[in-house]
Amino acid sequence: METSAPKLLLSIEDYLRDEAAGTVRHEYIGGRIHAMAGASEAHNLISVNVVSAIHVHLRGGSCKAYMADFKVRLEINREDIFYYPDVMVACQRVGVEQYHLRYPTLLVEVLSQSTENIDRREKILNYPQISTVEEYVLIAQETREVTIHRRSEDWAPCLLTAPDAVAEFRSIKLSLPLVRIYEGVL
Repeated sequence: METSAPKLLLSIEDYLRDEAAGTVRHEYIGGRIHAMAGASEAHNLISVNVVSAIHVHLRGGSCKAYMADFKVRLEINREDIFYYPDVMVACQRVGVEQYHLRYPTLLVEVLSQSTENIDRREKILNYPQISTVEEYVLIAQETREVTIHRRSEDWAPCLLTAPDAVAEFRSIKLSLPLVRIYEGVL
């Protein structure tokens, strides 16, 4: 009987070095990497609409907006995890490193077919483990649907679908109409 050798786990140092030098992004979960798919035009436009509105709103303050190529690092059950949220905001400099941060306040994921299950299941369980996260937002790209999960509401989903609905990012005191989130898309 032949057995295969167990896969070697990648160190955090090797992962960060390879990500900085590589052209394909990977999320890192407990020493294993998972390649990220490319984003669609709708995904990209929604991300740009959200991060640009947040950036303008935060200008001059202590909070900073980050997007796509900047990672969040967390630890769950002594396993290190690195995700690439589509948009995130950090309101403190503690835990900000060259290629990632540890203490975001707001995390936004634009849903796609390849990531929706992870975003709706795995990340909704993992992101609240970060003590500073106040809101986790999911944005559909093929239909007007924004779901906001808030720590202050025990992570219960608040679903927005009406054309005149406004997403309230309370953690950063920003009201963003869905029409602006989906500008140029829907």
